[in-house]
Parts: sequence; C-alpha cells; structure tokens
Amino acid sequence: MSPQSLTAPAVALLLAGALAACGERNEEPEPVVTPTSDGEPVSILRPDVEIERPVDPLEPLATTIAFAEGGSALSDAAVAALERVLESEQFQEGGAITLRAHSDAGGSDEANMRASMARAEAVRDWLVENGTDAERITTIAFGEQNPIEPNALPDGSPNEEGRAANRRVELTIAIPEAGADAPAEDAAEDPEA
Repeated sequence: MSPQSLTAPAVALLLAGALAACGERNEEPEPVVTPTSDGEPVSILRPDVEIERPVDPLEPLATTIAFAEGGSALSDAAVAALERVLESEQFQEGGAITLRAHSDAGGSDEANMRASMARAEAVRDWLVENGTDAERITTIAFGEQNPIEPNALPDGSPNEEGRAANRRVELTIAIPEAGADAPAEDAAEDPEA
C-alpha cells in the first residue's frame, strides 16, 4: 500500500472522531427556582445601600417690582411680590440683594435718576422693615438708561404701556458660596477667638 492510500482513510477516521466528540455535550443542570415564602417579588438590590440623588444647585432669584403708576409708593402687587421674595429659598440662604432701579423717559435725566433712586429706597426700606439686614442690600439707580420697552411709539407719541413697564426695580438675590459663612460661625462658637 502506498502512503497516499493510507492518508485518505486516516483523515476520514480523524474527521469521524472529531464529529463524534462534538456530538457529546456536557449538559449543565437546570437552575432550581426557589420560591419565596410569601410569593412577593424580591429585590435584587441591596437594601442597606441608599442611592444619593444629585441635588440641583439653587439658582439666584431675579424678580421685578413694578411701579406702573409712577412715583415710589409700593402697590399691593409690589408688596405681594416682596412677600414672595421673603419666603424664597434664595432669601433664606442669606445672599447679597441687589436692587437695580429704573424709570421711564418722561422728564429730565436728573429727575429720572431721582425717581429711580426713590423706588430703590422704597423697596430697600420695605425689606429692612420686614427683617432684612440692610448690609445685604445694594441699590443702583439707572434712571431711564435701560428701558425694557420703548418709551415712545413710532410716531413720537408717548408709549404709556412701555413707560409703565420701564418704571421698575429689578431685585436679584445671589446665592452665597458654600462655606462663606463658616469662619464667622466658628468665631462666634469659640469664645477664645
């Protein structure tokens, strides 16, 4: 017999053995389901681990106190807006309060500057009378410099709605940086400091 004639039966025998080995399977046992005693679903989460949910940072407060009728007297709507400010989280955090006061374009620049300052002072005084530390409050009078609506119509006549919108105090409360008050609190607690 020639070596080539022996090769073909040997290859066939090897292939048959390989195929036979593939047919054998090591079957794993089926998993056993253990029912719970009360039939209720069981959590796979660890009950001793609490998930810490991210907290959205507090944003600064910005609100507008309107003086639609002119002058510097606080209307009922203005007082209601200021009461909401006192109830806000931002106010409770103790951040700096900035009052940016504005007027319409009626009158001279000097008169408008005085009117806007009188509005800022009216808001500041109300806040202080209602328990706000005056040191927290900064007032800035802009006069007629920053209108949010046109003071005049295209034909040059007064735009009463626009002027009413421009008579305002923009109140903002900044959020204090974390730990900014810590040294003062530590000093108050330590009598030797």
